[in-house]
Amino acid sequence: MKADIHPRYDTVEIRCACGNVIQTRSTRKGPIIIGICNACHPFYTGTQKFVDTAGRVDKFQQRLAKTVAVQAAAAEAAKKKKK
Repeated sequence: MKADIHPRYDTVEIRCACGNVIQTRSTRKGPIIIGICNACHPFYTGTQKFVDTAGRVDKFQQRLAKTVAVQAAAAEAAKKKKK
């Protein structure tokens, strides 16, 4: 490797909003402040919840049921018309 062309790779401190401090190495200088880390992120802590906001799933299922009913009625009418 050529000398004096690579950036310095020093120890840095990463601080999370939850108070967690991580020591790592980086080319960036000074402490790095982040908003969320693996200690407080819901996905990694297992506290992730799926929230049905405003009943969107129920609304979708109701619309789907109406569509299926309309399609079934149309198919029945087409059968009667053929005979």
